[in-house]
Amino acid sequence: MISMLPPLRGRLQAGADLAATTWFRVGGPAEALVRPADMADLAAFLAALPHEVPVTVIGAASNLIVRDGGVHGVVIRLARGFNEIAVEADGIVAGAAALDLTVAEHAATAGLGGLEFLSGIPGTIGGAVAMNAGAYGGDVAGCLDWAEMVTRSGELVTLSAAKLAFAYRHASLPAGGIVVRARFRAHPTLPSTIAARMAEIRTNREATQPVRARTGGSTFRNPPGMKAWELIDGAGCRGLVRGGAQVSEKHCNFLLNTGNATAGDVEGLGEDVRARVLAATGVELHWEIRRLGVPQRQEQPA
Repeated sequence: MISMLPPLRGRLQAGADLAATTWFRVGGPAEALVRPADMADLAAFLAALPHEVPVTVIGAASNLIVRDGGVHGVVIRLARGFNEIAVEADGIVAGAAALDLTVAEHAATAGLGGLEFLSGIPGTIGGAVAMNAGAYGGDVAGCLDWAEMVTRSGELVTLSAAKLAFAYRHASLPAGGIVVRARFRAHPTLPSTIAARMAEIRTNREATQPVRARTGGSTFRNPPGMKAWELIDGAGCRGLVRGGAQVSEKHCNFLLNTGNATAGDVEGLGEDVRARVLAATGVELHWEIRRLGVPQRQEQPA
């Protein structure tokens, strides 16, 4: 497959270790890991890439499980060349590889309010747009003006927030579209007010979430009118263990790699939780964490 790949000004790595890039620190390799140099490099690469080669996009890998068998085809990771941040009078334009926290900090320095919620989301702007990320009373849908993306055929398109048809943890991207840049609305606010709100978010997050563990953020979406963690706790899953994976004692909508977990342990534990919640409450939890690749082996139940 490597011989089928078109020229690239950026970096290409065959058999790249993806576990080291994920917050869980689990998973198999990418058949080919591509880091384009910039938007033009990405567009030219996709335009020339044979359509039978599968393409997967990852960002900070903060809300991602890469399965133990790895990921076939091309895995694209946007990095340098996609992380520029420009401050405007009433908003921020950010590249897809810019960290959500960094965008929030730039807005705060410029005295622009409304983007503080981004400081509580451990990921990148591309992923935030693609899943309508939200936290602490805000979400992307409430502040996005437009997003630029490169399609699978290499075309650059710009879509308004309305065209993205945002829903809870969902955006309607063009098939194979890769977000490369986005603009967020903001409004002049006293820097002290912004700083206080961001400090509040940081304190709350550190007090309630296992932020220093090998974890992947919120595991399951909140069902309408309910909290996923309350359902998980009520089903007796707090502290549940499968291999080297554990449901966090601190916040039971977080799964942990306690040190020697496989991706199969982590995903399997999540499925155990889903089954227990369904049996106890009749509510089916849906994954918020993205899962990629192929399993390596059949895991044993908890």
